[in-house]
Amino acid sequence: MGTERRAVVYDAEGGDDHERQGTVWTATSHIVAAVVGSGVLALAWTVAQLGWAVGPLVLLGFSCVTYYTSTLLANCYRYPDPVTGSVNREYIDAVRCYLGRKSVLLCGCAQYVNLWGTLVGYTITASTSMIAVKRVNCFHLSGFSVTGCEASGSTYMVVFGLMQLLLSQLPSLHNIAWLSVVAVATSFGYSFISLGLCAAKWASHGDVRGTLAGAGIDAPRDKAFNVLLALGNIAFSYTFADVLIEIQDTLKSPPAENKTMKRASLYGLSMTTIFYLLLGCTGYAAFGNDAPGNILTGYAFYEPYWLVDIANVCVIVHLAGAYQVFAQPIFARLESYVACRWPDSKIITATYYVRVPGRPSTSVPIAPLKLVLRTVIIMFTTLVAMLLPFFNAVLGLIGALGFWPLSVYFPVAMHVARLGIRRSEGRWWLLQAMSFVCLLISLAASIGSVQDIVHNLKTATPFKTVD
Repeated sequence: MGTERRAVVYDAEGGDDHERQGTVWTATSHIVAAVVGSGVLALAWTVAQLGWAVGPLVLLGFSCVTYYTSTLLANCYRYPDPVTGSVNREYIDAVRCYLGRKSVLLCGCAQYVNLWGTLVGYTITASTSMIAVKRVNCFHLSGFSVTGCEASGSTYMVVFGLMQLLLSQLPSLHNIAWLSVVAVATSFGYSFISLGLCAAKWASHGDVRGTLAGAGIDAPRDKAFNVLLALGNIAFSYTFADVLIEIQDTLKSPPAENKTMKRASLYGLSMTTIFYLLLGCTGYAAFGNDAPGNILTGYAFYEPYWLVDIANVCVIVHLAGAYQVFAQPIFARLESYVACRWPDSKIITATYYVRVPGRPSTSVPIAPLKLVLRTVIIMFTTLVAMLLPFFNAVLGLIGALGFWPLSVYFPVAMHVARLGIRRSEGRWWLLQAMSFVCLLISLAASIGSVQDIVHNLKTATPFKTVD
């Protein structure tokens, strides 16, 4: 999951004449890298809430909707004609061309709220993996009956925040491709390790655990909220609309970019869906209704401890890189606003160069605006994560908030505007019906996520990360 792909697929400094040599296969790899992320760690728990009868069908359903709306969005890369029109290099540019300036504000809010919410989720997820490494090693050395192997998530969140403070002062991530390459590689690392661990667990007992209706809970109300939360987790695991335009901007032409992008979306989402079904269903078959919220940190695996440690370290490294790429658009937008608001302020526009000790010919640029603003944003994000340390609930809320507006509403609205579809036409009603159903799912998933956060706030120990 995660948009760490932007540092790989989009050169913001390349201008209008930047060289585009991407193919259907490079675009497919970018899509897989964009979709596969930390959301996969919650898939076993998600399928457990929905059961064998509904869980796989919901995964397939979200995949189909995401693919269809991605084809609509691919046609909006150029304006007004999808083959010969002028290029839109970013999602918000396409919204501006097809829907006008009034929709840009809503699109911007949806994008930046989703980006910032992802930073909160990544801070929580990274801290749970740090705790898991400590706990697994403690149990391996001292045994499972020993006390003192638990730890507070707040300390590790601060450590992760300090790490991000350092990374945020590096040059633009568009010039640090290695960070995105490492992030993508480690995301596949922990995903396949998780699948292998679940398969080994299933093979150890040989039974297909779980039920058709999913995990049973005494209170029907709690069951309903868990189902809604599971829907949010699936939405989080499939969203990549906010980087689709950027991926398409890497494709060479001819053939037409929209045709290549549609093929890449089909291939990428097909591979991702197969992997999700494998991991979700294998995890559910292995653990049944007791599947943990986070397959790597939820008391599921302790041995082989070294393999579990590698997987959790991969999670931490992946999120360290992905965090910065999600944060870069926020930094850029706020810094641009402040610079335009006070263009004559020397403190805001100044850049100082500090020589590196031992290397007199090398200097590091330090901008006061960049240093202060990015520090404040990261500190605030870390504080919110410490107050809401709930892995599944936060992932569900992020997915619910971002799925409908970015993956459904705007692609459908731009498709209607592009083709001039009238309300009297049947396809207009079908498109609006699909959008309305997805809106209801997003609202319901948001309610389930908020309820879970409120419940955890009442019952959890303060500043202790909850899986």
